[in-house]
Amino acid sequence: MKKISDTSKGIFFIILSALFFALMALFVRLAGDIFFVQKAFFRNAVAFLIALVSILIDVRKNGRSSVAIPKGALLFLFLRSIAGTIGIFANFYAVDHLILSDAAILNKMAPFFTILFSFLLLKEKIRPLPLIAIICAFCGALLVVKPSLNFTQMVPTLAGLLGGIGAGFAYACVRKLSTLGCNGKLIVLFFSLFSMLASVPYMIFNFNPMTYQQWLFLLLSGVCAAGGQFTITAAYFHAPASKISIYDYSQIIFSAALGFFVFGQVPDLLSFAGYLIIIAMAVVNFVYNRKKN
Repeated sequence: MKKISDTSKGIFFIILSALFFALMALFVRLAGDIFFVQKAFFRNAVAFLIALVSILIDVRKNGRSSVAIPKGALLFLFLRSIAGTIGIFANFYAVDHLILSDAAILNKMAPFFTILFSFLLLKEKIRPLPLIAIICAFCGALLVVKPSLNFTQMVPTLAGLLGGIGAGFAYACVRKLSTLGCNGKLIVLFFSLFSMLASVPYMIFNFNPMTYQQWLFLLLSGVCAAGGQFTITAAYFHAPASKISIYDYSQIIFSAALGFFVFGQVPDLLSFAGYLIIIAMAVVNFVYNRKKN
């Protein structure tokens, strides 16, 4: 029986994570008029509990050494958690105020930023063509953002772009942590706990009462988020961003389909043009790296 390559495993996990994150965004939107920080808290609480159970099982099977923090990893655990928390807050705000596919495409600028930050953290080289693709993709993002003098109207799209930047840095940190031998479940646990604690001050002073339906949607968003976290972490553990990042864009298809069938959302022409440019540049970068390898 032919052995499945690490790259193939990475592709499978990243597509699965895209589906999970698209469903997470759907449930966050369905939860209705609740402040995005509160939504993020429940999303991270579920992910934390699932990660905690997984780690306890690991400890029971393989001992405490299996989840020990390797030397030099603590800094990157904090950096991953800070960037990921900023990314989640910004993305949840965008999901609440934009159509799902716009929020998704801006968040999916993350692979480009992952390549940039991987250059800074891991010294992975960026050759001329991928650099041009990153610049063009950013121009495509501007079509979705639609810069104007009315800053208030731009806040949701800028938040969506900030979410992509935060996620990109976080995934570069995950890649760095994988080279240090850090347990993937520990990364999810550390990040989820950090994000929960960051939400606590708001929860203490401004908690919004919720209906049973809202509780259900937020719990489902948390389950999907946990699935997305575990699978995206597994993806970047098995393969570098340059080999699998293109498949992360399958979330755009999932989000567009969910947005259309559940909310009747249809992107405008500028946004659609931005999608095409960003995805085209992702394809260019992917093909280039395949040939280079």
